[in-house]
Amino acid sequence: MNAIIELFSYDFFQKAFLAAVFASISCGIIGAYIVSRRIVFISGGITHASFGGIGLAFFLGFNPLLGAVLFAVLSALGIQFFTKVAEIREDSSIAIWWSLGMALGIIFVFLTPGYTPNLMSYLFGNILTVTTSELWWMFILNLVIVVFFVVFLRKILYIAFDEEFARTAGLPVGLFNYLIIVLIALTVVLNIRVVGIILILSLLTIPQATANLFTNDFKRLLVYSSLFAFVGTIAGLFISYFLNIPSGAAIIFTLVIIFGILRLVKTFV
Repeated sequence: MNAIIELFSYDFFQKAFLAAVFASISCGIIGAYIVSRRIVFISGGITHASFGGIGLAFFLGFNPLLGAVLFAVLSALGIQFFTKVAEIREDSSIAIWWSLGMALGIIFVFLTPGYTPNLMSYLFGNILTVTTSELWWMFILNLVIVVFFVVFLRKILYIAFDEEFARTAGLPVGLFNYLIIVLIALTVVLNIRVVGIILILSLLTIPQATANLFTNDFKRLLVYSSLFAFVGTIAGLFISYFLNIPSGAAIIFTLVIIFGILRLVKTFV
C-alpha cells in the first residue's frame, strides 16, 4: 500500500492517473454509442487512418497529435460522406480510408530523415508519457462529450436505435451523425497515447461488452462502461508499473480478464 501511495508523489504518475480517468469517461460514453449502433469497425477505420496524420507530422516536423486529429476527422467525415452521399457500401468506405491512412503513414515515416523513436508510443501507447497539454485536451473533450450526451440524449437515442423514425420525426439526423462521427474521431485520437492505435479499438468495446452483462439500458450502459473502463485502466496502469511491461497492453489485458471473470460468474452463478 505504501508503494502505491508513494507512486502518487511522482508527477508522471499523477498525469497517467488523470489520463486514465479522462480516457475512461470519453471511451466509456463514445464506446457505448459505437457498440449500440454496431459501428465498431468505423472506429477501427478512423483509428488506422489517423496514422497517416502521425506520419505526416513526423515528416513535416509538427505535433503528431495534431496530424492525427486532422486525418481522423477528415477520414470520419469521408466515411460518412462516401456512405450517405456517394452511396458506397459502408464496409468499402471504411476499408478505403483505413488503407489510405495506413499507406500514407508508412510512406511519410519512411521519408522522414533519421529515426522516429516516439512512433512506438503512438502505435502501442504509453500512458506514463502523457503531457499536461494532452491532459487539457482530454479534459475539454470529456466536457464536450458529457454536455452533448446530457443535452441531446433523447435525440441520440432516437437516431441510434431507429434512424428512419428520427427522420420522420423531423430530427436533423445527418447533422447529428456528422457531429457524433467527429466526436468518435477526437476520442480515438486523444486517447491514442493511453493504449495506442493498435489497441484503442479494444478500449472502446471491451468495457461496453462487460457492461452489457449487467444492463441493456442505454443510460446505464454509458455509466457502467465508463466505470469498467476506469477499473481496467487503473488496474492495468498499476500492473504495468510494478511488472515493468507496456502500459497499453497491460490495460487491455486487464480489461479482457475482467470481462472473462464476470462472464463466468454470470454464467455459473
